[in-house]
Amino acid sequence: MEDEPVNIREYEEIAKQVLPKMIFDFYNGGAGDEYTLRENMEAYKRIMLRPRILVDVSRIDMSTTLLGYKMQSPIMVAPTGMHKYAHPEGEVATARAAAACNTLMVYQKREVSATLVRRAEEYGFKAIVLTVDTPRLGRREKDIKNKFILPQLSNLEGLVSVDVGPKRGSDLEAFASQTLDPSLCWNDIEWLRSITSLPIILKGIVTAEDAIKAVEMGVSGIVVSNHGARQLDYSPATIFVLEEVVKAVSGAVPVLIDGGIRRGTDVFKALALGAKAVLVGRPILFGLAAKGEKGVKSVLKMLQGELELTMALCGTTSINEITRKHVQTEGDRIRSLL
Repeated sequence: MEDEPVNIREYEEIAKQVLPKMIFDFYNGGAGDEYTLRENMEAYKRIMLRPRILVDVSRIDMSTTLLGYKMQSPIMVAPTGMHKYAHPEGEVATARAAAACNTLMVYQKREVSATLVRRAEEYGFKAIVLTVDTPRLGRREKDIKNKFILPQLSNLEGLVSVDVGPKRGSDLEAFASQTLDPSLCWNDIEWLRSITSLPIILKGIVTAEDAIKAVEMGVSGIVVSNHGARQLDYSPATIFVLEEVVKAVSGAVPVLIDGGIRRGTDVFKALALGAKAVLVGRPILFGLAAKGEKGVKSVLKMLQGELELTMALCGTTSINEITRKHVQTEGDRIRSLL
């Protein structure tokens, strides 16, 4: 009987063993030199926890609310694509394992985006997550080298037809060049708001300036994200800029974060720096590749269990009790020496 994985790193190792190199590199790779890819995770390691003692932690409540909906924990499934490359049941298995978020890319053909929005409304989705950091595709050299093959995207059947014949590079580059819209701008947020009554969450903000603009445009939430380090290399790690964005919006909208989360301690650190919830992407795909629906459930339960333990050991019994005083950043340490 094989040993069960005990952490996300072990799920990643299993995924690497069972997936073809092209697929694993697609899931796990980043843009350019992959500096930001590494930094997304390393930045969490430079944040220290400040536990409080002699607190009754016999009962821990991890529940929270987002856009008026109560959640069991602040850990959510990030919008990711092409799950069928990890497991035959693909997104269906992921959705059964967790209430997965959905994402929307604005295509050059606005009628395509409008159709996807109408589908989201008809199927009972509670919000639209709009990815705003992909006017063009980042340079993903592993996909180019592996000549990544794009699968059939069933949710776009009849809406988008793309020529991805024999060529140099990856199918993903060809798909992106023919579908992504480099003219996407703030005016398009107004257009999106005009065609739906669903709350709109912008995913891909890493600066205070854009966070303030987003609030001015009337969005309902922000995801601090660098697209899993797959777009602009040497953009900042998301946890590094989280506090900047949180301070900029001053509580006007909830701020979420993705990128680099591999431990329950990472979740705790993000919450302490002001995130309302976290989004987990690659670990979900690792779990799906390793053990299907069971693996996704295991990954989520693992992170929830680690978060609950961290809360207890830090002397916090509810999400609201996690505060800025529970963490020490690099900046805090430098300021303490001045």
